[in-house]
Amino acid sequence: MQRREDSDVELIKMGYETCIDDIIARLGKTLVLALPLGLGKPIELINALYARASRDPEISLTILTALTLERPREAHPIKSRLLNPVFDRLYANYTEPSYAKAVREGALPKNIAVREFYFKPGSRLGNAGAQQNYISSNYTHAARDVVAQGCNVVMQLVAQDSEDSQRLSMSCNPDTSAEVVRHLTALGRDFVSVAVVHPDLPYMVGDAEVSAERYDYVLDTDTSEHGLFVMPKLPPVSPSDYAIGLHASCLIADGGTLQLGIGAMSDAIVHGVQLRHSRNEEYKALLSRFNIDARWGDLIAQYGGCDTFTEGLYGATEMFVEGFWQLFNSGILKREVYDFWALQILVNEGICQPKAISVDTIKAMAELGVRELRGKDFAILQYHGYFNEHCHYRDGYIIAADGESASANMANPMSQRLIAEKCLGSSLRNGKVLHGGFFLGSEAFYRGLRELEPEARGKLAMCGVEKINQLDFNPRLYQAQRRRARFINTGLNVSLQGAVASDTLASGQVVSGVGGQYNFVAMAHQLTDGRSILMIRSTRMEKGEVVSNIVENYGSCTIPRHLRDIVITEYGIADLRSKSDEDVIKGLINIADSRFQPDLLITAKASGKLAENYQIPPAFSKNFPERIHADVAWARARNMMPSYPFGCDFSDIELLAAKALKSLASLTPWQSLLLALKPQKLSSVAPQVLASLGLTTTSGLKDWLLKRLILAVIAQESA
Repeated sequence: MQRREDSDVELIKMGYETCIDDIIARLGKTLVLALPLGLGKPIELINALYARASRDPEISLTILTALTLERPREAHPIKSRLLNPVFDRLYANYTEPSYAKAVREGALPKNIAVREFYFKPGSRLGNAGAQQNYISSNYTHAARDVVAQGCNVVMQLVAQDSEDSQRLSMSCNPDTSAEVVRHLTALGRDFVSVAVVHPDLPYMVGDAEVSAERYDYVLDTDTSEHGLFVMPKLPPVSPSDYAIGLHASCLIADGGTLQLGIGAMSDAIVHGVQLRHSRNEEYKALLSRFNIDARWGDLIAQYGGCDTFTEGLYGATEMFVEGFWQLFNSGILKREVYDFWALQILVNEGICQPKAISVDTIKAMAELGVRELRGKDFAILQYHGYFNEHCHYRDGYIIAADGESASANMANPMSQRLIAEKCLGSSLRNGKVLHGGFFLGSEAFYRGLRELEPEARGKLAMCGVEKINQLDFNPRLYQAQRRRARFINTGLNVSLQGAVASDTLASGQVVSGVGGQYNFVAMAHQLTDGRSILMIRSTRMEKGEVVSNIVENYGSCTIPRHLRDIVITEYGIADLRSKSDEDVIKGLINIADSRFQPDLLITAKASGKLAENYQIPPAFSKNFPERIHADVAWARARNMMPSYPFGCDFSDIELLAAKALKSLASLTPWQSLLLALKPQKLSSVAPQVLASLGLTTTSGLKDWLLKRLILAVIAQESA
């Protein structure tokens, strides 16, 4: 444990209990604890504090956080046979926060409250305590709202520089913690800030880097029980998700900006982008197979593209998802941006070539309006290589290596001469290909980040969402960096007026949270060439029946109709921006499942939004799942849409078991009985598959029947 004011910041092995004693001695027994979203929670310390408050009812503990990472559990009696052993393997040394179990079971002590602004999707449906304590907040307002709730303790998991123990990195979570600390400091509020070093956490650069002196305490972690949470790679990418991702992949412009969320649809987008870049002719054939180029060719030509990525992409994303790691390693995430607005504009316009800085850029900067450089401006430009390392800035003057100086005025002819002759750099450096707010992924992802060479690491910058999720912090710079932005997110459903519900059901039950979705949608409308893309599966299962996700109206709204933009389902693209209500409704019905199009048409006509004689164009009247499945099967036969584009956590035997269980799920009870009674033929892999499901030996009729069915399915698929 280490005090902030101490100069020696080497970790000292000291119990968490002593740290908690000190916190209570300083702040009293009313503690309002702010924890990062997702991975950055120091669970060992949190659990110690939770245990202390559970034992001492005089302590009032409020936990403010988001996306609590819980060990997955499968309750289904058959699926659990396959999944729970896999989860046991993946989370062998992960301990979830103690408060999570109490929240799930509605068993929090009366003196402890947990308030979150984002849930793991679906995890808190029907949980009265969690629903009542949910805080609806834009990601950019989260820090403000945490402070408003009375925060007086901030805890953060960090990485430590291997060569300088005084340098720490907020690594996976610089998203809001630094902003919380700034607000608390500005208010003059007494608070305690604690960092817990985790040796497996990658050291990330950018605004994530901080001095250990910033924290009151720096502790370490017992990694034998508190390993990093990993995202399981288990569900395959479904045909509908692949179709959605393929449509989105051709709306991404070369030389543009990309934001992605997490999930199968985002994986499908990344895979589509990789196909576009590395197997371009086959990618174009795939677009033709799905009839995408014929239907939306004009939209693609205006806002996206089908060719390979020459300039590449830049990521401006609240979540550094593993898909960006794939794009980085594929040579697609490569468009570098720079942190001085005028320099970025000159790069965008081709006036400043990153590999060869021309003297013409000096006058060009002046023409853009750059006059007197501040020390901060000079430092940024020198960091990026625009000024060479031999000159320096002092008191409004640029001073060359030989001592000659001139005012730091880019419009002054004498200054222009000095810069051109003695101070101009040869090439730009330290460009960033990604700015991210937080990350979460697989062990392979974390390991890859840990093993990055310094030059590559320097291109991936982590910073606060106050910068990433809006333009307000530095409008000129961010508008220049985020050219041709495509902010891609997911929704639950869309109304015929174009309003999207992404986080909450009509009943008011919160599925997940707003997060940064509203921020990115609004920002897309602010950027002259930006577009928001919301991906929505056309249907869902509800109480055993298929229902449409394109609906007449819905009792919840995340994105209002006046911010409607592009919506994609597996059946196509609806460009809603600047369109009349009539055209919006037509566009959405065109990409609805055809089983629901007639009712949507009747509803729209009854409300007076469509002419009575309007008919759905024939080209859009055959939107059935069978068509999507056939197109994806065609692609899979050509190795273009694999079930797991980026690998999975199942072994080969577990994959066979998963395939067998999926086959069984499609059978009627009568079909299952007939299959179980068929003569059995044991395949070579059958014993291993049975072992993976715990069916080597059975007890009871149900287990016996399941074993018979598994053997029969394996035999059929091996034939």
